[in-house]
Amino acid sequence: MAVHLERVQETLFKAREEVGKVIIGQKEIIDRSFIAIFTGHHALIEGVPGVAKTLLVRTLAKVLGCPFSRIQFTPDLMPSDITGINVFNLQKGEFILVKGPVFTTFLLADEINRAPAKTQSALLQAMQEKRVSIDGETHALSPNFTVFATQNPIEYEGTYPLPEAQKDRFMFKVSMDYPAKEEEMLLAKSSLGSAPPETLLDQDAVRTVVNEKDLSAFREALLKVTLKEELAAYAVEIVRATREHESLLVGAGPRATQALLLSSRAHALLKGRDFATPDDVKAMTAPVLGHRLVMRPEFEIEELTIKEVIQQILETVAVPR
Repeated sequence: MAVHLERVQETLFKAREEVGKVIIGQKEIIDRSFIAIFTGHHALIEGVPGVAKTLLVRTLAKVLGCPFSRIQFTPDLMPSDITGINVFNLQKGEFILVKGPVFTTFLLADEINRAPAKTQSALLQAMQEKRVSIDGETHALSPNFTVFATQNPIEYEGTYPLPEAQKDRFMFKVSMDYPAKEEEMLLAKSSLGSAPPETLLDQDAVRTVVNEKDLSAFREALLKVTLKEELAAYAVEIVRATREHESLLVGAGPRATQALLLSSRAHALLKGRDFATPDDVKAMTAPVLGHRLVMRPEFEIEELTIKEVIQQILETVAVPR
Protein backbone atom coordinates (compact mmCIF):
# COMPACT_ATOMS: atom_id res chain seq x y z
CA MET A 1 0.00 0.00 0.00
CA ALA A 2 1.54 3.28 -1.15
CA VAL A 3 1.43 6.02 1.48
CA HIS A 4 2.18 9.67 0.79
CA LEU A 5 4.58 11.54 3.07
CA GLU A 6 1.84 14.07 3.80
CA ARG A 7 -0.29 11.34 5.37
CA VAL A 8 2.62 10.10 7.47
CA GLN A 9 3.29 13.64 8.71
CA GLU A 10 -0.40 14.18 9.46
CA THR A 11 -0.54 10.93 11.43
CA LEU A 12 2.61 11.82 13.36
CA PHE A 13 1.27 15.22 14.33
CA LYS A 14 -2.05 13.73 15.48
CA ALA A 15 -0.25 11.00 17.44
CA ARG A 16 2.02 13.52 19.18
CA GLU A 17 -1.04 15.56 20.13
CA GLU A 18 -2.79 12.51 21.61
CA VAL A 19 0.26 11.36 23.59
CA GLY A 20 0.66 14.92 24.89
CA LYS A 21 -2.78 14.67 26.52
CA VAL A 22 -1.39 12.11 28.98
CA ILE A 23 2.36 12.77 29.06
CA ILE A 24 2.89 16.31 30.33
CA GLY A 25 6.03 17.84 28.82
CA GLN A 26 8.76 15.42 27.64
CA LYS A 27 8.22 16.53 24.01
CA GLU A 28 11.74 15.56 22.98
CA ILE A 29 11.34 12.07 24.44
CA ILE A 30 7.97 11.64 22.71
CA ASP A 31 9.48 12.64 19.36
CA ARG A 32 12.40 10.24 19.73
CA SER A 33 10.03 7.44 20.70
CA PHE A 34 8.11 7.99 17.48
CA ILE A 35 11.38 8.04 15.52
CA ALA A 36 12.34 4.65 16.98
CA ILE A 37 8.91 3.19 16.13
CA PHE A 38 8.69 4.58 12.61
CA THR A 39 12.22 3.42 11.75
CA GLY A 40 11.74 -0.09 13.17
CA HIS A 41 14.32 0.32 15.94
CA HIS A 42 14.42 0.24 19.75
CA ALA A 43 14.97 2.82 22.49
CA LEU A 44 16.74 2.76 25.85
CA ILE A 45 15.06 5.14 28.30
CA GLU A 46 16.86 6.31 31.41
CA GLY A 47 15.15 8.20 34.19
CA VAL A 48 14.44 8.32 37.90
CA PRO A 49 11.28 6.62 39.20
CA GLY A 50 8.02 8.47 38.67
CA VAL A 51 8.72 10.36 35.42
CA ALA A 52 6.11 8.34 33.45
CA LYS A 53 8.37 5.95 31.52
CA THR A 54 5.84 3.11 31.69
CA LEU A 55 2.89 5.40 31.02
CA LEU A 56 4.65 6.78 27.93
CA VAL A 57 5.01 3.37 26.28
CA ARG A 58 1.49 2.31 27.24
CA THR A 59 0.10 5.53 25.76
CA LEU A 60 2.10 5.10 22.55
CA ALA A 61 0.63 1.61 22.15
CA LYS A 62 -2.93 2.94 22.63
CA VAL A 63 -2.46 5.83 20.19
CA LEU A 64 -0.90 3.61 17.50
CA GLY A 65 -3.37 0.75 17.97
CA CYS A 66 -0.75 -1.85 18.92
CA PRO A 67 -0.57 -4.61 21.57
CA PHE A 68 1.57 -3.82 24.62
CA SER A 69 3.40 -6.02 27.14
CA ARG A 70 5.60 -5.25 30.10
CA ILE A 71 8.38 -7.27 31.71
CA GLN A 72 9.69 -6.34 35.14
CA PHE A 73 13.32 -7.45 35.03
CA THR A 74 14.62 -8.98 38.26
CA PRO A 75 17.81 -10.89 39.18
CA ASP A 76 15.94 -14.24 39.12
CA LEU A 77 14.25 -13.68 35.73
CA MET A 78 14.92 -16.54 33.29
CA PRO A 79 15.16 -16.33 29.47
CA SER A 80 12.06 -18.54 29.16
CA ASP A 81 10.13 -15.96 31.19
CA ILE A 82 10.66 -13.61 28.24
CA THR A 83 10.35 -15.86 25.21
CA GLY A 84 7.90 -18.50 26.45
CA ILE A 85 8.06 -22.25 26.94
CA ASN A 86 6.61 -25.48 25.53
CA VAL A 87 4.27 -27.14 28.04
CA PHE A 88 2.95 -30.71 27.70
CA ASN A 89 -0.83 -30.81 27.42
CA LEU A 90 -2.09 -34.06 29.02
CA GLN A 91 -5.50 -33.85 27.35
CA LYS A 92 -4.12 -33.47 23.82
CA GLY A 93 -0.97 -35.52 24.42
CA GLU A 94 1.29 -32.91 22.83
CA PHE A 95 3.44 -29.93 23.67
CA ILE A 96 1.81 -26.52 23.39
CA LEU A 97 3.69 -23.25 23.20
CA VAL A 98 2.88 -20.84 26.00
CA LYS A 99 4.03 -17.56 24.48
CA GLY A 100 6.00 -15.15 26.60
CA PRO A 101 5.50 -11.36 26.76
CA VAL A 102 7.92 -10.91 23.83
CA PHE A 103 5.06 -11.89 21.50
CA THR A 104 3.68 -8.37 21.24
CA THR A 105 4.29 -5.17 19.28
CA PHE A 106 5.51 -2.76 21.96
CA LEU A 107 7.50 -4.40 24.75
CA LEU A 108 8.46 -2.43 27.84
CA ALA A 109 11.55 -4.02 29.43
CA ASP A 110 11.38 -2.32 32.81
CA GLU A 111 14.69 -1.92 34.67
CA ILE A 112 16.46 -4.14 32.15
CA ASN A 113 19.79 -3.79 33.95
CA ARG A 114 18.47 -5.67 37.00
CA ALA A 115 18.62 -9.02 35.17
CA PRO A 116 21.88 -10.94 34.52
CA ALA A 117 23.48 -10.98 31.08
CA LYS A 118 22.05 -14.41 30.16
CA THR A 119 18.51 -13.09 30.51
CA GLN A 120 19.29 -9.77 28.85
CA SER A 121 20.70 -11.64 25.86
CA ALA A 122 17.34 -13.42 25.39
CA LEU A 123 16.16 -10.17 23.83
CA LEU A 124 19.07 -9.95 21.36
CA GLN A 125 17.64 -12.21 18.65
CA ALA A 126 14.18 -10.73 19.07
CA MET A 127 15.48 -7.16 18.75
CA GLN A 128 17.70 -7.84 15.76
CA GLU A 129 15.75 -10.47 13.79
CA LYS A 130 12.18 -9.99 15.10
CA ARG A 131 11.95 -13.70 15.88
CA VAL A 132 12.79 -16.04 18.76
CA SER A 133 13.95 -19.65 19.05
CA ILE A 134 12.21 -21.90 21.59
CA ASP A 135 13.32 -25.54 21.91
CA GLY A 136 14.90 -25.42 18.45
CA GLU A 137 11.84 -23.92 16.72
CA THR A 138 11.84 -20.38 15.34
CA HIS A 139 8.79 -18.20 15.87
CA ALA A 140 8.18 -14.89 14.09
CA LEU A 141 7.32 -11.74 16.02
CA SER A 142 5.35 -8.74 14.84
CA PRO A 143 7.13 -6.85 12.00
CA ASN A 144 6.59 -3.73 14.12
CA PHE A 145 8.15 -5.28 17.25
CA THR A 146 9.72 -2.46 19.27
CA VAL A 147 11.51 -2.67 22.62
CA PHE A 148 11.50 0.23 25.05
CA ALA A 149 13.94 -0.64 27.83
CA THR A 150 14.20 1.44 30.98
CA GLN A 151 16.96 1.67 33.51
CA ASN A 152 17.36 3.65 36.71
CA PRO A 153 20.42 5.95 36.62
CA ILE A 154 20.86 6.23 40.38
CA GLU A 155 20.53 2.70 41.79
CA TYR A 156 23.57 0.60 40.97
CA GLU A 157 23.27 -2.08 43.67
CA GLY A 158 21.96 -5.33 42.22
CA THR A 159 22.29 -4.17 38.62
CA TYR A 160 24.19 -5.62 35.68
CA PRO A 161 25.63 -3.31 33.00
CA LEU A 162 24.18 -3.95 29.55
CA PRO A 163 26.66 -5.73 27.25
CA GLU A 164 27.98 -3.65 24.35
CA ALA A 165 26.30 -5.93 21.79
CA GLN A 166 22.92 -5.25 23.32
CA LYS A 167 23.41 -1.50 23.73
CA ASP A 168 24.30 -1.29 20.03
CA ARG A 169 20.85 -2.68 19.16
CA PHE A 170 19.14 0.34 20.66
CA MET A 171 18.84 3.24 18.25
CA PHE A 172 18.70 5.75 21.09
CA LYS A 173 19.49 6.22 24.70
CA VAL A 174 17.29 9.05 25.93
CA SER A 175 16.92 10.55 29.38
CA MET A 176 13.57 11.48 30.91
CA ASP A 177 14.18 14.36 33.28
CA TYR A 178 11.96 15.85 35.95
CA PRO A 179 9.17 18.01 34.50
CA ALA A 180 9.50 21.79 34.47
CA LYS A 181 7.81 23.71 37.29
CA GLU A 182 4.82 24.68 35.11
CA GLU A 183 4.41 21.10 33.89
CA GLU A 184 4.62 19.70 37.41
CA MET A 185 1.99 22.23 38.47
CA LEU A 186 -0.35 20.85 35.77
CA LEU A 187 0.22 17.36 37.18
CA ALA A 188 -0.51 18.64 40.68
CA LYS A 189 -3.76 20.26 39.54
CA SER A 190 -4.87 17.05 37.80
CA SER A 191 -4.45 15.25 41.14
CA LEU A 192 -7.09 17.53 42.67
CA GLY A 193 -9.78 15.85 40.54
CA SER A 194 -11.56 12.60 41.20
CA ALA A 195 -8.96 10.48 39.34
CA PRO A 196 -5.15 10.51 39.68
CA PRO A 197 -3.05 11.18 36.54
CA GLU A 198 -2.01 7.55 36.10
CA THR A 199 -5.61 6.49 35.42
CA LEU A 200 -6.21 8.98 32.62
CA LEU A 201 -5.39 6.40 29.97
CA ASP A 202 -8.00 4.02 31.35
CA GLN A 203 -10.59 6.75 30.96
CA ASP A 204 -10.04 6.94 27.20
CA ALA A 205 -8.18 10.21 27.48
CA VAL A 206 -6.48 9.40 24.16
CA ARG A 207 -7.78 7.98 20.91
CA THR A 208 -6.19 5.61 18.42
CA VAL A 209 -5.10 7.47 15.28
CA VAL A 210 -3.67 4.59 13.23
CA ASN A 211 -3.67 0.78 13.24
CA GLU A 212 -0.72 -1.58 13.38
CA LYS A 213 -1.03 -2.61 9.73
CA ASP A 214 -0.28 0.93 8.62
CA LEU A 215 3.03 1.17 10.48
CA SER A 216 4.95 -0.96 7.95
CA ALA A 217 3.61 1.19 5.10
CA PHE A 218 4.60 4.33 6.98
CA ARG A 219 8.11 2.93 7.43
CA GLU A 220 8.42 2.46 3.67
CA ALA A 221 7.16 6.00 3.09
CA LEU A 222 9.91 7.29 5.37
CA LEU A 223 12.46 6.19 2.77
CA LYS A 224 10.99 8.80 0.43
CA VAL A 225 12.49 11.56 2.56
CA THR A 226 15.34 12.92 0.45
CA LEU A 227 18.79 12.37 1.92
CA LYS A 228 21.62 13.46 -0.37
CA GLU A 229 24.87 11.54 -0.74
CA GLU A 230 26.83 14.43 0.80
CA LEU A 231 24.72 14.13 3.94
CA ALA A 232 25.35 10.39 4.09
CA ALA A 233 29.08 11.10 3.80
CA TYR A 234 28.74 13.64 6.64
CA ALA A 235 27.18 11.00 8.91
CA VAL A 236 29.90 8.49 7.99
CA GLU A 237 32.64 11.02 8.88
CA ILE A 238 31.03 11.72 12.26
CA VAL A 239 30.82 8.01 13.14
CA ARG A 240 34.36 7.29 11.93
CA ALA A 241 35.68 10.22 13.97
CA THR A 242 34.51 8.47 17.14
CA ARG A 243 36.94 5.61 16.40
CA GLU A 244 39.89 7.99 16.25
CA HIS A 245 39.14 10.39 19.10
CA GLU A 246 41.86 10.22 21.74
CA SER A 247 39.45 10.15 24.69
CA LEU A 248 37.41 7.18 23.42
CA LEU A 249 38.32 3.57 24.05
CA VAL A 250 35.47 2.23 21.88
CA GLY A 251 33.91 4.14 19.01
CA ALA A 252 30.64 3.58 17.16
CA GLY A 253 30.21 0.81 14.59
CA PRO A 254 28.50 0.68 11.17
CA ARG A 255 25.10 0.05 12.78
CA ALA A 256 25.38 3.54 14.28
CA THR A 257 25.79 5.05 10.81
CA GLN A 258 22.60 3.39 9.62
CA ALA A 259 20.73 4.50 12.74
CA LEU A 260 21.99 8.08 12.35
CA LEU A 261 20.79 8.30 8.74
CA LEU A 262 17.40 6.70 9.42
CA SER A 263 16.73 8.84 12.47
CA SER A 264 17.76 11.99 10.56
CA ARG A 265 15.12 11.21 7.94
CA ALA A 266 12.48 10.68 10.61
CA HIS A 267 13.54 13.88 12.40
CA ALA A 268 13.08 15.82 9.15
CA LEU A 269 9.60 14.33 8.79
CA LEU A 270 8.70 15.41 12.33
CA LYS A 271 9.80 18.92 11.41
CA GLY A 272 7.40 18.91 8.46
CA ARG A 273 10.01 18.49 5.71
CA ASP A 274 10.47 15.89 2.97
CA PHE A 275 14.25 16.31 2.92
CA ALA A 276 16.98 15.93 5.55
CA THR A 277 19.56 18.60 6.39
CA PRO A 278 22.83 18.69 8.36
CA ASP A 279 20.84 20.05 11.31
CA ASP A 280 18.82 16.81 11.39
CA VAL A 281 22.04 14.79 11.56
CA LYS A 282 23.42 17.03 14.33
CA ALA A 283 20.19 16.74 16.34
CA MET A 284 20.33 12.94 16.22
CA THR A 285 24.08 12.49 16.79
CA ALA A 286 24.11 12.60 20.60
CA PRO A 287 21.11 10.28 21.23
CA VAL A 288 22.29 7.80 18.57
CA LEU A 289 25.98 7.70 19.51
CA GLY A 290 26.04 8.45 23.24
CA HIS A 291 25.38 4.93 24.57
CA ARG A 292 27.67 3.31 21.98
CA LEU A 293 30.84 5.12 23.05
CA VAL A 294 33.19 4.08 25.87
CA MET A 295 35.52 6.61 27.46
CA ARG A 296 39.14 5.89 28.34
CA PRO A 297 39.53 5.75 32.15
CA GLU A 298 42.11 8.54 32.23
CA PHE A 299 39.70 10.95 30.54
CA GLU A 300 36.86 9.96 32.88
CA ILE A 301 39.06 11.12 35.74
CA GLU A 302 39.26 14.51 34.05
CA GLU A 303 35.44 14.56 34.12
CA LEU A 304 35.14 14.80 30.35
CA THR A 305 31.66 13.64 29.34
CA ILE A 306 30.48 11.71 26.31
CA LYS A 307 28.26 14.65 25.36
CA GLU A 308 31.28 16.98 25.35
CA VAL A 309 33.25 14.53 23.19
CA ILE A 310 30.41 14.34 20.66
CA GLN A 311 30.28 18.14 20.56
CA GLN A 312 34.04 18.25 19.88
CA ILE A 313 33.58 15.78 17.01
CA LEU A 314 30.73 17.81 15.50
CA GLU A 315 32.93 20.91 15.59
CA THR A 316 35.77 19.19 13.74
CA VAL A 317 33.82 17.41 10.96
CA ALA A 318 33.14 19.62 7.95
CA VAL A 319 29.45 20.34 7.37
CA PRO A 320 28.25 19.79 3.78
CA ARG A 321 26.79 22.77 1.96
